[in-house]
Amino acid sequence: METGNTVEMPTILVVDDTPDNLQFMNGILQSSYKVKVANSGERALKVLERGPLPDIVLLDVIMTGIDGYEVCRQMKANPATAAVPVIFLTARNEVEDETRGFESGAVDYITKPFIAAVVLARVKAQLGLKRMADFLRDQNDFLEEEVGRRTREVSAIQDVTILAMASLAETRDNETGNHIRRTQHYVRALALKLQKDPRFARELGDNTISMLFKSAPLHDLGKVGIADSILLKPGRLTPEEFEVMKTHTTLGRDSIQHAEDSLGLQVEFLQLAKQIAYSHQEKWDGSGYPQGLKGLDIPLSARLMAVADVYDALISVRVYKPAMSHEEAVDLIVKGSGSHFDPDLVDAFIAIQDEFQAIARKFSDGD
Repeated sequence: METGNTVEMPTILVVDDTPDNLQFMNGILQSSYKVKVANSGERALKVLERGPLPDIVLLDVIMTGIDGYEVCRQMKANPATAAVPVIFLTARNEVEDETRGFESGAVDYITKPFIAAVVLARVKAQLGLKRMADFLRDQNDFLEEEVGRRTREVSAIQDVTILAMASLAETRDNETGNHIRRTQHYVRALALKLQKDPRFARELGDNTISMLFKSAPLHDLGKVGIADSILLKPGRLTPEEFEVMKTHTTLGRDSIQHAEDSLGLQVEFLQLAKQIAYSHQEKWDGSGYPQGLKGLDIPLSARLMAVADVYDALISVRVYKPAMSHEEAVDLIVKGSGSHFDPDLVDAFIAIQDEFQAIARKFSDGD
C-alpha cells in the first residue's frame, strides 16, 4: 500500500504455540514485513476479529486447543477474513495432511525443516497473488457499482420517457395525471395479489410486475390521434364516432411499436406496454375490441389494466358523467365478472378492494 512516497510493509500474522518457532519466523520475516504473532488458534481468531486484517497468515497445524485446520476453516467461513491467504507451516508431511490443509482453504503448505529462503519465496509469491486478487476484486466492485449506476440511469430515463408520452395523451383527454398514477398502483396491487396464486406466480415475477407498473401509463397513448370533437364530446358518441374512438387501441400499439423499431431492439417493458395499449378494451366474453379476443387469449397485462382502468373511470368525474362511490364501482365490477372481466381477477380485486380505495384517496384529483 502506498502512502505519499512511502510503501507500507505488508503485515504477516504468525500463529504457533511454540515460542521458538515464533521467534524463528519473526527473525526470517521482520526485515521485509510487519510481523504479528499469536500463540494459539483462539488468540489468532481474536486478533483477526479485532483487526486490522493481516495480508497473510502463517499457521501451525498442531496446537493446543483449536488446531490450524479449524482456524483456517473458520477464517474461510467468515466473509470478513475469507480473502486472507493462509500458508500452513508444520512438521506433518503426510500426503493426507497436506490434502486436508488445502481442503480447509490454505493456499500453500510448507513442511519442516523450514528453510528461510523457501519461506520468504512462498510468502512473496502468495502476497503477489493476493495483490492481484485484491486489484481484480476492487475492479469488479467498481464495475458492479458502475453497472448499478447506469442501470438506475436507464430506469430513470424509461420512467421519464413513459410519463412524458403519457402526459402528451393527457393534454388531449379529459382525464387527469392522477388517473395515470392511480392505474399504475392499481395494476401493481392486483398483480402482487395474484402473484401469491400458484396459477399466476410464474407469469407475474417481481421483474414483470415492475415492468407492468412502468407500462401502465401508456394504456391510452393512442388517444393522441383521436379528434377533439370525439375525444372531448360531453354526450354519447354516435356509432360512427365510437368506431373512430376504438382505433385509439391500435394507434397506441403502433406508436409504441414505432418507438421500438427506432431503437432497433426489443425492450421488455415495451412488449407489455403494447399489450396493454392494444388489448385493455377486450372483454372476457369476447365482446370487446379491437380484436374481439376472449378469455385467456387476452394478455394478462391487458386483463389487469381492464379492471384498473374501469374502476378508476367509475369513481372519477368525467365531462359526460358524475363520479360513483367506491361501493357502486365494486358492485359493477363484480357484476362484470365473467363477461367484461376475468373472474379470477375480480376475485383478487374484491380481496384487495380496500387497497384500491386507499390508492384512489392518496392520488385523488384534488392532490
